[in-house]
Amino acid sequence: MEKHSETVAELTLRGFDVFSLDWRGQGGATRFLENPQKGYVARYEDYVRDLEVFYREAALAHRRPLVILGHSMGGHIALRFLHDHPDAVDGAVLVSPMIDIHTRPLPVPIVRLLVRLAISLGLERHYCIGSGDYVPGQARFEKNSLTSDFARFMQEHLILEKSPDLALGGVTWAWLHATFRSIDILGQPGFAEGIRTPIRMVCAGGDSVVSVTAQKRISARLPDCRMTLIPGARHEILKEIDPIRGRFWQIFQTFTAALLP
Repeated sequence: MEKHSETVAELTLRGFDVFSLDWRGQGGATRFLENPQKGYVARYEDYVRDLEVFYREAALAHRRPLVILGHSMGGHIALRFLHDHPDAVDGAVLVSPMIDIHTRPLPVPIVRLLVRLAISLGLERHYCIGSGDYVPGQARFEKNSLTSDFARFMQEHLILEKSPDLALGGVTWAWLHATFRSIDILGQPGFAEGIRTPIRMVCAGGDSVVSVTAQKRISARLPDCRMTLIPGARHEILKEIDPIRGRFWQIFQTFTAALLP
């Protein structure tokens, strides 16, 4: 939540009340492994269940309209939630939603094969190839795939200097295994078609973390979805330079205003 404090402040200025949570295994939420930096989840159904409880306990009794704002994995979990709870909210804005992931330099089929092998060998709680702990001072703006805004890129690392317990390293084989399983659920015939909630999808033209092709594919399947691709934007649109963020807020404001009675 600390990472998105700027977005929360902007939503508040626009008259919204904001309810936010850290997903299990991230931020200030419970970590489940001995090494708390390992990105781990056993199944995405756990994420969806957490969101169900959060919605029921924090947001259900609040004034309407209720709008979900989900980024990346949060957008993926939001789609799972909306499928199971069609009347829970009035609309959803999904930013760079994780419909499928990039696995460069290896192709996805090879990575899926490696994941199945690692799980069969009992390595689910080990870091996957190329992953490891977060190391302070090693972040390099020049090579980052998240944002072209230097100040906003550094903001997260300054937060972690003050609160190192919030740090998260790379992902485990278990997280990858659960992710591919959930990606396949989104791709099942009839799944996206069964989500009736109005959705605006805002995607990054320069995204190298998640697949824009997959975003286009699912947006065409969702009954009430409009997708906007912002040229030049990297994965974290809400942490991007002001012109890109300004475009996002135009889209957000138009969409949410139409939901008001």
